[in-house]
Amino acid sequence: MRRLILLFFCCCLTLGISAQTAKEEIFENIHLSAANHYAYPDLDFKKTPPPSGYKPFYLSHYARHGSRYRVNPNDYKEPLRILCEAEKDGTLTELGKKTLNLIDSLARMAKDRYGELTPLGARQHRGIAKRMYENFPEVFQGVAAVDARSTVVIRCILSMMAECLQLQSMNPKLQIKNDASYYDMYYMNNEDDYFRKQRKTDEVLAVKEAFRKEHLHPERLMKSLFNSQDYVKWKVDADKLMSYLFELAVIMQNHDTDIELYSLFTKEECYDMWLLNNANWYIDYGPSPLTKGKMPYLEANLLENILNTADTCIVKKENNVTLRFGHESCVLPLACLLELGDCAYQTTDLNSLAEVWRNYKIFPMACNIQFVFYRKKGSDDILVKVLLNEQEMKLPVESTLAPYYHWKDVETYYRNKLAAFRK
Repeated sequence: MRRLILLFFCCCLTLGISAQTAKEEIFENIHLSAANHYAYPDLDFKKTPPPSGYKPFYLSHYARHGSRYRVNPNDYKEPLRILCEAEKDGTLTELGKKTLNLIDSLARMAKDRYGELTPLGARQHRGIAKRMYENFPEVFQGVAAVDARSTVVIRCILSMMAECLQLQSMNPKLQIKNDASYYDMYYMNNEDDYFRKQRKTDEVLAVKEAFRKEHLHPERLMKSLFNSQDYVKWKVDADKLMSYLFELAVIMQNHDTDIELYSLFTKEECYDMWLLNNANWYIDYGPSPLTKGKMPYLEANLLENILNTADTCIVKKENNVTLRFGHESCVLPLACLLELGDCAYQTTDLNSLAEVWRNYKIFPMACNIQFVFYRKKGSDDILVKVLLNEQEMKLPVESTLAPYYHWKDVETYYRNKLAAFRK
């Protein structure tokens, strides 16, 4: 009886730890508030052994580029301009002056490197490639063919090269082919007017604006930076400045530097800023009913490519690897389209969204979705396991072998889903 009580207590403790709210998670690790700028985390990866006799023979993935600089030059230039002008007008506090100096340093560091991969970004992809090789060594044995493709963006190409160089160093016999072409962009980074229009309806814009007003509160920050609130009222767009400074604060975890701006914000403010980001991504790229649950189908072409390429590689005798490198704006809707874990969760209540759907779990820098295929000698039954950021995922089909699923069931489910959308 004593053992049972102890076991029950341990289970409750474990459940309590694992059932943290998003707010608790962010307060514990403020870097999570970075959302899509969250640097790829170091995690303990659960590895469920495959059923007896099954060996991996094919791996197919889509990965986001690694850590980068901010893409838009104005993300550095605009806050610098605002603070420089305020300094000339004598309206900065001591903290405001210190912040100005830090922003100036960041702007100089980022000059002519906007959107480029950082050294940390390259290391992230080398680490992912190393773990793929070590976790599924059978796939990479001998002269296995590796087909690696990237979007035409430099940070994606360099991320591809980082993974391929790591794999080649572990097995020089690998037959690696690299490509980055507009020819593949229809599935590697698709966009079209149908999806753009869903994001711009009057209803969507009104909901976003109301949520923004509820959670964006720059007053305390402005008082800490400026000694005249009349100046702020007439000369500063406080909402924009707070957003600029927060975006610079969150990006710094992607650089090898001690410069930090998180100390400008309270934890509550960081959480509120993340709530806004989480809601916007959910509406624009996730399964939100506000956008009719259609946004994940932005990656219909990508999913079809994954299915078709898998069918081709399954019939080959040789082991194969398919690597694709793109963007978080593809990984997130793909994860939702695949219904990985809770990614396809739907709600119209943005205030409760974070109870289930948290974007930092889906698309940090270098986020990736891996399909790992297994076969057994003498059997035609192919199994597949899907990983999101190297974590085993639940799929929307039944399986007594989860996290392993019968490929015929998985493929049928997804092909039927695509066919229903395209009717």
